[in-house]
Amino acid sequence: MGVSPPYTVRVAEDPADREACFAVRKEVFVAEQGVAEDIEYDAYDAVAVHVLAVRADGVPLGTGRLLHGAAAVAKTGGDPSVGSLGRLAVSRAARGLGVGAALVRAVEEAARARGLTSVDLHAQTHALGFYERLGYVAYGPEFPDAGIPHRAMRRAL
Repeated sequence: MGVSPPYTVRVAEDPADREACFAVRKEVFVAEQGVAEDIEYDAYDAVAVHVLAVRADGVPLGTGRLLHGAAAVAKTGGDPSVGSLGRLAVSRAARGLGVGAALVRAVEEAARARGLTSVDLHAQTHALGFYERLGYVAYGPEFPDAGIPHRAMRRAL
């Protein structure tokens, strides 16, 4: 019998959960990686499914989001059966605990629940191995996003 992880992952359905998601993104993308705050948050945040990992005491550890429907079509080249995983961020203190993988699986579950057949993402190149271990396959050339090298990846659900 395995040991339960020291956190839970849930869909962020209330304003406090959404604010926790945005706080983790600010910590990781804006403070750590130097992404401009005005491009970190976008119009897609209002329509995305956000997932949140929290410790038992309520401290947020990580987040990710799923775009689907019209929002995803804009990101995935027009295929309405493909969702777009993005803004995956894990706080420095929580790295190595499996939080990132749990968040990816939660986004995939949300995609399945919406009838999607695949999930696309734009991975920072240093994270390619992480996503490959979760079944994602890179395609296309490397490209910059917010000044950081990325590759497109996809996984069939």
